[in-house]
Amino acid sequence: EPAKRKSKMIDTVSGAEALPFALQLKALLEQEVRCQPKLCGLRVLESAHDNGMRMTAKMRDFEVKDLLSLTRFFGFSAETFSLAVSLLDRFLSVMKIQPKHLSCVGLCCFYIAVKTSEEETNVPMANDLIRISQNRFTVSDMMRMEKIVLEKLYWKVKAPTALHFLRLFHSYVQEKAGSQNISAVERLEAKLKACHCSFGFTKLRPSLVALALLALEVEEQHESGPVEALRDAVKDLQQHLT
Repeated sequence: EPAKRKSKMIDTVSGAEALPFALQLKALLEQEVRCQPKLCGLRVLESAHDNGMRMTAKMRDFEVKDLLSLTRFFGFSAETFSLAVSLLDRFLSVMKIQPKHLSCVGLCCFYIAVKTSEEETNVPMANDLIRISQNRFTVSDMMRMEKIVLEKLYWKVKAPTALHFLRLFHSYVQEKAGSQNISAVERLEAKLKACHCSFGFTKLRPSLVALALLALEVEEQHESGPVEALRDAVKDLQQHLT
């Protein structure tokens, strides 16, 4: 049974690095459609009044910022953070939860992402994670919630995130533009983390968030030098997405 569960968890989007760009993009876009948060659920969250009784978009944003702090504290990768946010948004879009359960749900999504993206030797104990995040629930509470999260997401853990698209697009644009260098991908990743902390971006496809960040970066670079080749490469990308 554990082996069966493990194989379900690794509904992978990795291993495609050697494929041509068009095939990598096609595979990611096909999975993106299946792993989007439900818009109707996000709208319920967005329209909720902040009376302490119902989950709100603002509460979601605070939780994501807490997960970003945890990511930095442990020195975990951008992949881990992006995946944790993806899991959280997908779960919140299909399950109505009480605000008091949000920190447990958020930490479970984070823990699943850590176990999926990080080296096994770097995965902290659940009780350490609870203690460091200053939560009061127990390890058994967390394990029960983790099972609920995984079941509600049908064990589809490794969804394509905006980070996957951003890295793929960045490398494509850089290759197409030749001598015109685009900003380092780390700079764009930092901006993406800020986007993750804002509920408004949850309703957009990850591929579009990544493309918009890249296009904006090229326009900002325009102030300091020629970017025609970069612009052409971004336009080419847009064609691939339409």
